[in-house]
Amino acid sequence: MSEHHDHDHGGHDGHGHDHAQSDEGHLRIALGLLVAFMLAEVVVAIAAGSLVLLSDAGHMLSDVGALAAALWALRLARRPAEGAWTYGWKRAEILSAAGNGVTLLVVSGVVSYEAIRRLVHPPAVSGLPVLLVALVGVAVNIAATWILARGNRDSLNIKGAFAHLLTDLYGFIGTVIAGIVILTTGFTRADAIASLVVVALMLHASWGLLRDSGRVLLEAAPAHIDLDDIRAHLLEVEHVQDVHDLHVWTVTSSLPTLSAHVVLDDECFHDGHAPELLDELQACLGEHFDLAHSTFQLERAAHAGHENEMHP
Repeated sequence: MSEHHDHDHGGHDGHGHDHAQSDEGHLRIALGLLVAFMLAEVVVAIAAGSLVLLSDAGHMLSDVGALAAALWALRLARRPAEGAWTYGWKRAEILSAAGNGVTLLVVSGVVSYEAIRRLVHPPAVSGLPVLLVALVGVAVNIAATWILARGNRDSLNIKGAFAHLLTDLYGFIGTVIAGIVILTTGFTRADAIASLVVVALMLHASWGLLRDSGRVLLEAAPAHIDLDDIRAHLLEVEHVQDVHDLHVWTVTSSLPTLSAHVVLDDECFHDGHAPELLDELQACLGEHFDLAHSTFQLERAAHAGHENEMHP
């Protein structure tokens, strides 16, 4: 015989909804700034024959796509759970973050190829347009990054969009340096070298996004949660004999979930004490761990003989 109980912290969905509304506004403003600047940068890059400006524009195109995908994912994540979608569409935000990581990876490959080619055969590059556009780009990216930094940084979706903007900001700073070098020394290879610096930043951001989204999609326990520590705390509750089939995973950012089988003394099922123990178990999780959803299966010790058959 076993009992199944589920617990949900009140107010979690309300806070999530408030965050989503605020994040959507931040994303819209940042997206508008990037689209306007990207179009201007493409025109100048072609006219000046600058790869670093064109690579920055390509990276900015991925930024625009990232922010647009993040907006779309936010809307999907707000859809209520219904039918087969028992968790709703909350994982859309994680898919968006993974897509951002893949996009950064692809763009970095394209820019790397062209940068290496230009290091071998450097074309003529006009330093002044590169410098002027890069200075404007720094200002635009500082504004967009500041706006997005006010969003919910616990969200992997927002974190992915923010990573695009931050690496673009660093890239423009490198472009400013390249423009100054070209103007003062005529060393046109500085354009390609600055592009490779941007590539390194893209790869770093891509790895972080793919690693974090991969943990969620493969249902690994959150990095900050120690399963042995959780088990030890639960075993400290009086009348708890054992904790097994313990699983912790993340549905989406800031929504860790736990399930476990908890073996209790037999008398707990005869004297009606089991529901009180459930409250104690939940209080233990609430006091020591940030777990929004938990499900416990309460079992008698005799039930352990069936567990090997059901859970090989």
